[in-house]
Amino acid sequence: MPTPRAVVFDLDGLMFNTEELYVEVGTEILRRRECLFTDELLDRMMGRPSRVAMQIMIDYHGLDATVDDLLAETDAIFPEILQTRLAPMPGLLELLATLEQRRLPKGIATSSRRSFVTTVLGRFDFEPRFSPILTSEDITEGKPHPEIYLKAASRLGVAPQEMLVFEDSQNGCRAAVAAGAIAVAVPSGHSHRHDFTGAALVASTLADPRIYGLLAGSEQMLESKK
Repeated sequence: MPTPRAVVFDLDGLMFNTEELYVEVGTEILRRRECLFTDELLDRMMGRPSRVAMQIMIDYHGLDATVDDLLAETDAIFPEILQTRLAPMPGLLELLATLEQRRLPKGIATSSRRSFVTTVLGRFDFEPRFSPILTSEDITEGKPHPEIYLKAASRLGVAPQEMLVFEDSQNGCRAAVAAGAIAVAVPSGHSHRHDFTGAALVASTLADPRIYGLLAGSEQMLESKK
C-alpha cells in the first residue's frame, strides 16, 4: 500500500454527529406529511449531495413538494438542533492533532452545501485547518461518483493512491475506492450495516489504533527527509 501523503475527511457522520441530526430533521419533515423516515430511505440518501438526497425523499414518498421546499424547511429546523447537539465524533480531535504534528496536508470532501459546512466548521474554528474544502457546489457528479475525491487529490497535489480518505457511508466509500484512494470506513450508527467493499480498513472509530498504523509510514517518510 502506498504511503499516505495527504488525508481527506468526509464531514457528516464522520467528523461530526450531523448524520444522526439529519435523521431527526428528515423525520420531522416527513412527520408533517404523515410519512415515515425508513431505514431504506436513509440508505438511499446517505452520502448523496443535499439536492439529490431531497429528490430521493420526494420520489420515495411521492411528495407534493420541491427540492427547494424541503431545503428551506431543513434550514429552518437545523440551526436550533446544531446549537445544542452538534459534537465532534470520537477520536477526531486527537487525530487532527496527530496529522498536524506529522505535517500531513488534510482536506474535506463532503456532499453537503457550502453554507452548511461553513456553519458547522465555524462552531469549532476548524475551517483554517483544512484545505481544500470541497462541497456539493464544487462538483457535477455526487458520491458514489469519484469526482470529488479526484478533485481533492488534484488540489492537494498528490496521486489518488497516495491519499487517505475517511468515510462513514457506503456511497462515500465507493467514491473513494473508485478514485483509487486508500479508503478507511468509519461507520457510525445506521451505517454499521453498509457494504464497505474495497476499503483498506473498517475502523471502530477515528481513535482506532489501526488508523495510526496506516499513518506510521507517513511519519517515517517525513523523518527521512529531515
